[in-house]
Amino acid sequence: MLSIFRRKNQDRMKKTGLESSVSSEDLFQVSEESAEEEIFTDLSLHPSWNIQSEQMYVLRFLNNELPPLKPNQISLSGIEIRPDQAGVEVTAFVRNSLTKSIKFQEVNLLLLDSNKEVIAKHTFDLSELGDLPAKSSRPWSFLFPASALLKSEFEKEGWTIAFELKKKHQLDLHETWEQSIALEEKEKLEKLVQSIQPPKQGEVNFMGIQAKSADSGELHVTVLIRNGHDKNMNIQQLPLQVEDASGEVIAKGGFKLDNFEIKANTSKPWTFIFPSSLVTKEKPDLSKWKVYPIQ
Repeated sequence: MLSIFRRKNQDRMKKTGLESSVSSEDLFQVSEESAEEEIFTDLSLHPSWNIQSEQMYVLRFLNNELPPLKPNQISLSGIEIRPDQAGVEVTAFVRNSLTKSIKFQEVNLLLLDSNKEVIAKHTFDLSELGDLPAKSSRPWSFLFPASALLKSEFEKEGWTIAFELKKKHQLDLHETWEQSIALEEKEKLEKLVQSIQPPKQGEVNFMGIQAKSADSGELHVTVLIRNGHDKNMNIQQLPLQVEDASGEVIAKGGFKLDNFEIKANTSKPWTFIFPSSLVTKEKPDLSKWKVYPIQ
């Protein structure tokens, strides 16, 4: 049962949450042309629900108070928030302004306070919500477990429940690269990062971009370090080895890095120079090669 129906006094009920909307294109890769500027959403209950007429009246009243949506919007409209020992339970309307029904899968949701600071973040399986009809609002309850809370004290009014959209994987250049490489080279790197499959959630991998043998015997290897985490990461030391087309290890060594940060969900290029003393093959075949960290 929704938390709003566990209140002792329904007459004093007050909607304390705000509205947050995202583009249907961002969430479902769906977009429609529409002549409507404002779309009002009809109340929709889950097919398995069987509620009393008084409770239906409450939901209709709350739904009628909702602001209209714009075309191609998916929205969460907070109703009530109830902290307890299990975490924080949030009641909200899930809203759809499309002219077709939608079905959610797993979504990442944020709970924000009145200052838009994160109270909690959690992944929910919203397939349980069922098919959300066209131009409709469906009330639902979300439990952010205690383990998902980032702060325990917050205002109980002016809060927001919102979809957390993963940002597009981007290029992150070290300041020395930002200052030294040509614009054309930067554009090539950006196109490369956008053209390849981003790393999986929580994955860090290394992609070789360029390998050159210098006349001095050094081996210059440019690597794209790809961070699939939603947090920044720092690398202090990195042991690497390189194989050429024959599969033979041609260089091996450790590198110390000074506060080398790769921002969340970004790829950062860096050139590692193996001195001749660490290069084990005089004429490596660099028509095909790979570089990877030494475990």
